[in-house]
Amino acid sequence: MRVTQSMLSSNMLRNLNNSYNKMAKYQEQLNSGSIINRPSDDPVVAVKGMGYRIDLDKNAQYQRNMREANTWLDSTDEALDQVGTSLIRVKELIVQAANDTITTEDRQKINQEISQINQHIQDLGNTKVGENYIFSGTHTSSPLFDENGEIQNGPNFTGLGKEIEINVFDGISMPINVTGAELFGEVKTFMNGLDTLLNNGATSEEIGNALGVDFTAGGTANIPGLDSLNEKVLVKRAEVGAKQNRVELMESRLQMQEVNVTKQMSENEDTDYAKTITEMVTAESIHQAALSVGAKIIQQTLVDFIR
Repeated sequence: MRVTQSMLSSNMLRNLNNSYNKMAKYQEQLNSGSIINRPSDDPVVAVKGMGYRIDLDKNAQYQRNMREANTWLDSTDEALDQVGTSLIRVKELIVQAANDTITTEDRQKINQEISQINQHIQDLGNTKVGENYIFSGTHTSSPLFDENGEIQNGPNFTGLGKEIEINVFDGISMPINVTGAELFGEVKTFMNGLDTLLNNGATSEEIGNALGVDFTAGGTANIPGLDSLNEKVLVKRAEVGAKQNRVELMESRLQMQEVNVTKQMSENEDTDYAKTITEMVTAESIHQAALSVGAKIIQQTLVDFIR
């Protein structure tokens, strides 16, 4: 086969063009920091990179869920702490009211303070995080206590005892609320029974019995006593603490996953600068050599002499 000058020139130009493309590729990798800049560069790396980014997006959403869970649990713990503090104050007032030397007028004053504490506890039962009521179960748009100080009930409030769950990991969810209808209902019953005792001229012994596990007021038996209520508040706070511990564990797990996935994504597509620079220098040397050889291959024509 006869090799013509045009064939040599065409081959040389094609090889030079490939050399330019290779150097451009290395230059782009150095500028972007990634070994691929479009899916066609390496479809396998591109698909794996998409998977890693999906994992990171999901991880970021789970961490946002964790922050929301912390907000709910911190608000719940703070509200229950105030309920416990209020009940301690009620205990102090009951002890005063149970004193035989105290007058009926003084007991009425004590009852007025207890009434205000009762209202404060109802306000705590209507605690909100953002626009959500945290003690209303799944009825987060409705307060636990209505305008008349009664706990919401009826066919439209069947979710008061239900938990609100959020996703914290793939296939894993956890409740972030503490149902408060039962606890606040018992506190309300206790406060109403105590009000009945103080208003009906109960004896010191009858008032003092309200400190126990249960007591009777107005003909109603087995009203939860103050000690019983304090114990239930502590149980609820322990429940909140257990959930907070779990949230901390899940946060640590999510942070570890974020580090691992980021490392895998880096290993999958980040540029190895030392290697790429070496290949870039090598490609430039080969290109310069090709130019030198090409200058000898392409013969001069009459046009060159015309110049």
